[in-house]
Amino acid sequence: MTVLVLVTGLQGTGKSTIAARGADLLDAPVLAWDWVMAALTPFERVQETLEALDRPTYRAVGWAVMWQLSRAQLQRGRSVVLDGLARSDEVTATRALAGEHGADCLVVLTTCDDPELHRSRVEGRTRGIPGWYELSWDHVAETRRTWKPPADVDVVLDCGQSIERNLAVLQPLVERR
Repeated sequence: MTVLVLVTGLQGTGKSTIAARGADLLDAPVLAWDWVMAALTPFERVQETLEALDRPTYRAVGWAVMWQLSRAQLQRGRSVVLDGLARSDEVTATRALAGEHGADCLVVLTTCDDPELHRSRVEGRTRGIPGWYELSWDHVAETRRTWKPPADVDVVLDCGQSIERNLAVLQPLVERR
């Protein structure tokens, strides 16, 4: 069965790690919002246009590219994993995309309930995405204050738990699909 997995959550909650491990379980590619948007940074006119957009439209550009690339995989009968800070609308659209292609959809929310642990995770990492910026705690803290996690998720994984425990929860969900 083909599966479209969406891993969402605030920055620094283990989203990319879970997405990569889920992709390994499915032998599927990971499409990450930050990597998609970083690919556009060398194009000055594109960047000027993107910077002039309001935040929701700016986010929508990255999701549109990820969904289109997902379509290409799903049409070939291949599973795909999406990695990005999805809001409720993006979850709904991702589920609809899976349905259009007869694929199962699994939405995973990563969380971190402990602000100090969350801060240490953000400050202690380097993502190394060419052309993209490293996140600051101030940026993540602001997002943390304003972000409303989507309610329509299939599983919640807390980064306060070990990666092994979270994978033990994720693996049967992926394998069942």
